Amino acid sequence: MTFDHFNFEPELVEGLAAMQFENPTPVQAQSIPIILENKDLIACAQTGTGKTAAYLLPILNKLAKNPTDSIHTLILTPTRELAMQVDQQLQGFSYFVGASSLAVYGGGDSGVWDTQRRAFETGVNIVIGTPGRLLSHMNFGYLKFDKIEHLILDEADKMLDMGFYDDIMKIINKMPKERETLMFSATMPDKIRKLAKAILRDPEEIAFEISKPAEGVLQMAYLTYDEHKIEMIHRLLDGKELQSVLIFSSTKLNTKRIAEKLKKLKHSVGSIHSDFEQREREDILLQFRNRRIQILVATDILSRGIDIEDLDLVINFDVPQDAEDYVHRVGRTARAKSTGVAVTFINEKDQYNFSKIETLIDSTIIKIPIPADLGKSPSYNPNKKRQSFNKRNFKKKKKR
Repeated sequence: MTFDHFNFEPELVEGLAAMQFENPTPVQAQSIPIILENKDLIACAQTGTGKTAAYLLPILNKLAKNPTDSIHTLILTPTRELAMQVDQQLQGFSYFVGASSLAVYGGGDSGVWDTQRRAFETGVNIVIGTPGRLLSHMNFGYLKFDKIEHLILDEADKMLDMGFYDDIMKIINKMPKERETLMFSATMPDKIRKLAKAILRDPEEIAFEISKPAEGVLQMAYLTYDEHKIEMIHRLLDGKELQSVLIFSSTKLNTKRIAEKLKKLKHSVGSIHSDFEQREREDILLQFRNRRIQILVATDILSRGIDIEDLDLVINFDVPQDAEDYVHRVGRTARAKSTGVAVTFINEKDQYNFSKIETLIDSTIIKIPIPADLGKSPSYNPNKKRQSFNKRNFKKKKKR
């Protein structure tokens, strides 16, 4: 199948040809006809499947057919990074169509806010934004979604994980009930089903099995206690000709600590976390892409939504709680048929979670003890779940 199959408007066909888009991915092939028919859709598709183009192309085709000056489409994203990426891809496609777009997210100085406000007042076709920032603009009265025809939730599972449910519903309650709603999610837990039931009308549903890490990824794990992880990173990197290394940590505090300790060991390192202003984050990403920074330490905001190619090494400083997040993290390396290495540190508490990852990807990952001179490795017992805190048991023990 080629994109000719969809009978897009000539302007959009010209844009696809200029960007050398020829054959749709499976998620595009299944989603585009449904969206063109104005049906609601819930799609389970992860990063890297082409889902962004799957919803952008039919929306742009509709704008090419029926141009408007009002806000035609709202795309909700969990992070500013994903909002920026969607907007960048949209600008490429919409150059020939003439549709206008605006990415709206927090951070930056008052000038950014004023620029966003003026764009709303002047008129824009497609708005891509994070729920919190959009609500802030809506509270001033000049941003209205009463003429919205299409609502898209990208990375819906991540938005719910970040606590955006109430914000999402506040925004949706200001929209016409007669609209097309599209929900894209990498996973499909019960909370996503609940949201879908609340906001979608008789939706079509498509799902793709979560893909395994690319064949070019060499996956390995070290059994290590937390106090040895920094030294293990140093040994993995020291003297190696690695141009681009991405380290994932589950918490902002750990992200800061890892970067600081690696800097003391004379590594070229930057970090991204929520305390940084947007300009700082963009500057660090640019330095990393341009190879002026060798190592980037980040939380899972980068595992989805940021396209960084040609990574030599991905390090999971800790095992992600959700097995699917492992696939997203590791998927940052060995892209475009290249090769790469993914290393995960497994402490004594995270072994059960790591076993769930192996079940998901249907593969056993080699586990290596740390060098003997560094210290002892924890024994591997994946069947032992991490003990949860029980207030009643705690009180009983305290009485004894």
